[in-house]
Amino acid sequence: MLLGESLRFSAQALRANPIRSLLTGLGMVIGTASVILVVTISLTSRDYILQQIEGVGSNIIYAYLVNSGPTVVTADADYVKLADVEAVRQALAGDIVAATAVMSDVNPLLIGGKVRDVKIIGTDDSYVTVRNIAVSSGRGLEASDLSLREKVVLLSDPLAQRMYGMPAAALHQKIRLYGLEFTVIGAFHERGDTMGQSEIERDTILMPVTVLRYFTPVERIDPMYVEARTPEQVDRVAARVEQILESRHRPGAPFRVQTLTAILDAAKNISLILSLVLVLVSAITLVISGIGIMNIMLVTVTERTREIGLRLAVGASAREILLQFLVEAMMVSLSGGLVGILAGVAIPLSVGLFANIRIPVSPVAIVVAFGVSCAVGLVFGILPANRAAHLNPTEALRYE
Repeated sequence: MLLGESLRFSAQALRANPIRSLLTGLGMVIGTASVILVVTISLTSRDYILQQIEGVGSNIIYAYLVNSGPTVVTADADYVKLADVEAVRQALAGDIVAATAVMSDVNPLLIGGKVRDVKIIGTDDSYVTVRNIAVSSGRGLEASDLSLREKVVLLSDPLAQRMYGMPAAALHQKIRLYGLEFTVIGAFHERGDTMGQSEIERDTILMPVTVLRYFTPVERIDPMYVEARTPEQVDRVAARVEQILESRHRPGAPFRVQTLTAILDAAKNISLILSLVLVLVSAITLVISGIGIMNIMLVTVTERTREIGLRLAVGASAREILLQFLVEAMMVSLSGGLVGILAGVAIPLSVGLFANIRIPVSPVAIVVAFGVSCAVGLVFGILPANRAAHLNPTEALRYE
């Protein structure tokens, strides 16, 4: 009954000054919504970074010969060779999913009545798996295509679109490369947007590396991709790949073996720092909102001094007065917090709906935001409530 009376008196007091109550709770709306949006931004950015890295391939290791400049003599034998790729496959068979070779070249192709240079990538049947490539129509390269040196190719989706109107229409078409006729067996695209940082360009053709080798003056694998079975094995496999390459080439050949681990760690650190900064800004907003609630409640206590004195005179206890004003502060804080939670959830969902993307909203963030709203009302409402509860009834009745 005591709590019910306190809720009723508090609601009446807030309705008596609706504009002031609205403006007081507005800070809590902004602060609480900020907490949810901060966590949402953090989760979305982290997932986006992971998606982009996975677009290159999971647990990827890539190795290549570094071109150190004109002052360093590089022999043709220094480059990574197909035999090196096979050696890695045999030596690390139990630790890797696959190893694949990439040999690149440029060749003119007739596109829409005009001759254009296109990127030619010679590779093998493991490339699609290791590089996380999606074959949108047709099939990928097979082991028999390499062993039989079949004149078959896959076109990137944009290239197939330009040449034939749609990727599926490119199947079984004939194109001329290096003066020979090749059959299109499929179309492909990268599963994730690598923002131009991979060897695949807009107009790219895949063909068996055993075929492309006949049209390139130097056998140069750049890079060799290796996929470890688990993330925990990446560093160990990378070290073994480097050892194998160094053992098969002349001393001093500048090989570089890299992984995505460092990039992933750096991205996670940046995301964490960004989240901490945004959380700090949100915390400042909530503290300011709490101070606003405390100030308004102090003003309210002053304005209602005679009312408090009258209640104390007719038998209300200090505990009842304390509870009334504390409940009033909590009502302002919680109502603002609930509206802020609705806003914080509605904004990402609305953006995701109209932009057709998935923006995760963490249930933990909602619970934390609600808990913070309760804490702000309790912490910043206790001082005004305590002051009201300890007023002297006689002096309160004399207050003008």
